[in-house]
Amino acid sequence: MANETFEELAETFEFLDDWEDRYRHVIDMGKAFAPLDEAFKVPATKVEGCASQVWLVTSFDGQGPDAVLGFQGASDAMIVQGLIAVLHALYAGLTAKEVGEVDALAELGRLGLNDHLSAQRSNGLRAMLARIQENAAIEAAR
Repeated sequence: MANETFEELAETFEFLDDWEDRYRHVIDMGKAFAPLDEAFKVPATKVEGCASQVWLVTSFDGQGPDAVLGFQGASDAMIVQGLIAVLHALYAGLTAKEVGEVDALAELGRLGLNDHLSAQRSNGLRAMLARIQENAAIEAAR
């Protein structure tokens, strides 16, 4: 159950023939992603389990299961910054309840990310997913 933005990304990835082009596209997405204010780069927002430094800040418009997820993030690694942008494409505009219904690993698998990320990057991606899903579950339970 991906949103329209992610569907467009998946279509773009189908058009890109090799992983090098896809890799560059992910990096370009990261460069275009809105920067995270330095004030949010604190231990409470840092995602553990990532090889590089990663910060994620989730927010919700509304309360409870129908609250709409928004998040910002940053990393000191270009590819990880791009992965944050990919996650934003996957989840942006979904409600807290809908976030829990997305099979994120399957959706990301459509992009071929599972096959081309190092083990450390894959672990970091799973840690970011866990943070977003956990925060959405807490909000959905309100």
